Amino acid sequence: MPYISHRILTPPQSICFYPTLASSRLASISKQLSTMAPVAKQYDFIAIGGGSGGSAAARRASGWYGAKTLLVENKRSGGTCVNVGCVPKKITWNFASVSEMLKDGVHYGYNIPQDIKFNFAEFKKKRDSNIEGLNGAYERNWNREKIDLVRGTATFKSQKEIEVHLEDGGKALYTAPHILIATGGYPNKPQDIPGAELGITSDGFFDIEDLPKKMAFVGAGYIAVELAGVMNAIGVETHLFIRGNTFLRNFDPMVQDTLTQRYEDAGVIIHKNHKGFKEVVGLREGKGEDKLLKLVETNGEEIEVNELLWAIGRAPEIEKLNPAKIGVKLGGKGHIEVDDYQNTNVEGVYALGDVTGQAELTPVAIAAGRALSNRIFGSQHPVGGPHLPQKIEYSNIPTVVFAHPEVGTIGLTEPAAIDKYGKDNIKTYHTRFTPMFYSFHPAEEKKLQPTEYKLVCQGSEEKIVGMHILGAGSSEMMQGFGVAVKMGARKKDFDACVAIHPTSAEELVTMR
Repeated sequence: MPYISHRILTPPQSICFYPTLASSRLASISKQLSTMAPVAKQYDFIAIGGGSGGSAAARRASGWYGAKTLLVENKRSGGTCVNVGCVPKKITWNFASVSEMLKDGVHYGYNIPQDIKFNFAEFKKKRDSNIEGLNGAYERNWNREKIDLVRGTATFKSQKEIEVHLEDGGKALYTAPHILIATGGYPNKPQDIPGAELGITSDGFFDIEDLPKKMAFVGAGYIAVELAGVMNAIGVETHLFIRGNTFLRNFDPMVQDTLTQRYEDAGVIIHKNHKGFKEVVGLREGKGEDKLLKLVETNGEEIEVNELLWAIGRAPEIEKLNPAKIGVKLGGKGHIEVDDYQNTNVEGVYALGDVTGQAELTPVAIAAGRALSNRIFGSQHPVGGPHLPQKIEYSNIPTVVFAHPEVGTIGLTEPAAIDKYGKDNIKTYHTRFTPMFYSFHPAEEKKLQPTEYKLVCQGSEEKIVGMHILGAGSSEMMQGFGVAVKMGARKKDFDACVAIHPTSAEELVTMR
């Protein structure tokens, strides 16, 4: 609702016979109007965050159900996944895979030089252009589905109202009976290590234009493993600092052991049982090989590198939003607590995606966003109804690590299955082999390409409660097999499926 115009409050002509009194009254009215609080613009639904989850919820609410929807975003459209996550990561993984394929081609008789030059800066330019195209696609979709987009940073004023600090420096108020928090997260840097700020995070990785000669990664999760694998594959001397003896510690032991060994065999220098750094010292500023850092470990050992990347976890992006002001309950790590339906403890306020710490994966946030809008707006709408998902099931979510080679997983690890069902109720099937593609490779190179699969089965029916695959093609494979596991497939269902030969995937339906 706009401000009341001074024009409609102009006094009648008769007042002009008393100019002093008229001026005084007008001044008083003007002062009152100037101090009136702005009125919030009303919506049915507000999504704070234009990443995967917020966009999915907004599009479903507005595009399917006609809800008057506002989307608030303070960064590039598409969120982490599109800009500094899944998409540029996979493009860069593809770039590194081409490098590996060129080396493989020699064994098939191709006359390929050993040191083919590449232009990483040119590759980055093309990757950036691709991402910009996706930014535009998001915005066109929002516009087509009649979603209002506001650029700025939101903060809660009350349970049903937010104030947005606009990009242009102004402020605006918006209100809705349903407000979704989908602000995502940001990568952490250590706060207690002098000089830690000289390193970068995964966000900064995609700003690299001049490759470092020597790079260190700190962390043992997805991000460290994927980005370290990329850099090693394109010839950067790669150091990986991990606290234990293996990385990907939440994955099945088969994956941990085999992939850690594979990275070492491929040339990644893994610093195991790392106790932390005492300080990071900047020796030389610059980019690529010109930058030089000295990493000083707590035991006194030192190493010089051209770049350092912290991959030590992410935190929810909620500080400026201040959900605690309206009583939203937070978990121990600052994530917003929600129930099975993405409700917070405050009525009409919801949260999903990385900000909740629940399965921090793009497709999970998308599914949760669509389900939320189905539930809020679809139950009484002709295109909605109970046949559409009202919530997301957080068990048996397939996922992939774009390592070298790829890893796919769904369900329980073997130790987790034993803990849940008891050792006597668990049977595993396991195979390890060299794929046909590497038949012409010498023995020392074949060991760099392990392919290993495991099925974790429960009970007399041998229901598959866990599936773990490692090797070329695992990402595409896992999507299909994930459907089967989600549907409750048993080992005998896999056995009953005729194998496709010759493929690596046939091993999954022929295990004994």
